[in-house]
Amino acid sequence: MDFLQIGLIAIGLSMDAFAVSMCKGLGMKRLNRKHAFIIALFFGGFQALMPLIGWFLGTQFEQYIQSVDHWIAFGLLAYIGGKMLWDAIRGDDSEEAQRVESKLDVKELVILAIATSIDALAAGITFAVLKTPIVPAVTLIGLITLALCFIGVSVGFHFGSKYEKAAQITGGVVLILIGLKILLEHLELVSFPF
Repeated sequence: MDFLQIGLIAIGLSMDAFAVSMCKGLGMKRLNRKHAFIIALFFGGFQALMPLIGWFLGTQFEQYIQSVDHWIAFGLLAYIGGKMLWDAIRGDDSEEAQRVESKLDVKELVILAIATSIDALAAGITFAVLKTPIVPAVTLIGLITLALCFIGVSVGFHFGSKYEKAAQITGGVVLILIGLKILLEHLELVSFPF
């Protein structure tokens, strides 16, 4: 497998993380480049880590991982998306809510990063089968995801600053739909072109 193929795989794997990064940007009161970089680093790091884990696991555990990965991703994304919807509908504009928003929730970032990178675990198993050099592959996947997610946070912020409540509701719905897409594709009930 050459670098072009790995790059295309990286772009494909990073699309869910890119969409979730946009959702994180939607909720920002002001664009904080440090926070955008940290968000991108979480997603890029997990997108690089999961194929590495998959590569180490090889094919011996593939059947067990693939039987539940879509349910885990769906559950995590539906939970975070539902929480975003609840917060938007509840409309808590208190000073405490404003202060909390300016901080990054590391636990939430870890959950989102895991949920959007589970497919990368399967890619790592594929890399092991195809005897793809893993270090260059995971490095390229991580860097491409990091760059796209940084851009995603910025795009989300610029959209969200104009339409704050609608943007937060949209972000929650998008997260739930991404989880549903992952679930439906893995259950082979539907195939999406994106």
